[in-house]
Amino acid sequence: MDAILDTELAKILATFLVAMLPVLELRGAIPLGISMGLDYPVCLFMAILGNIAPIPFIILFVRRVFQWMRSKSERLERFVNKREQKALLHKDVIYKYEVLGLLILVAIPLPGTGAWTGALLAALLDIRLKNAMLAIAGGVIGAGLIVTGVTYGFSALL
Repeated sequence: MDAILDTELAKILATFLVAMLPVLELRGAIPLGISMGLDYPVCLFMAILGNIAPIPFIILFVRRVFQWMRSKSERLERFVNKREQKALLHKDVIYKYEVLGLLILVAIPLPGTGAWTGALLAALLDIRLKNAMLAIAGGVIGAGLIVTGVTYGFSALL
């Protein structure tokens, strides 16, 4: 079993999957991939792909999922309301800078920002999928470069 987990493919897959997770996203995936010995270009590329993969689904379906959750229980309704209110804290940046604001929000690799928050905000503010995807992808690339630079050292990126 250890031989399978030590393969390059397993490390790449782990990096990709961790990048898909909310909260961790590529902020967790890049340090994980680098700590497992992945070369930074491979790690960065897989983390970016993994972070972007769920975004169109979030934008397209989160409102329906939230509506369904609200109908199931008051506890789930409170959970949904909390998530929406947390995302909407950033709406002023989007209103002021439009799609560029969404890119900036996603590119800042801090808790409460990132691709998942950007996708939720894009859905709540009815930003067109194409525009939202371009902005979020740009932000994910920016955040990936920042996190890789901090984790691996900016000299490695030059």
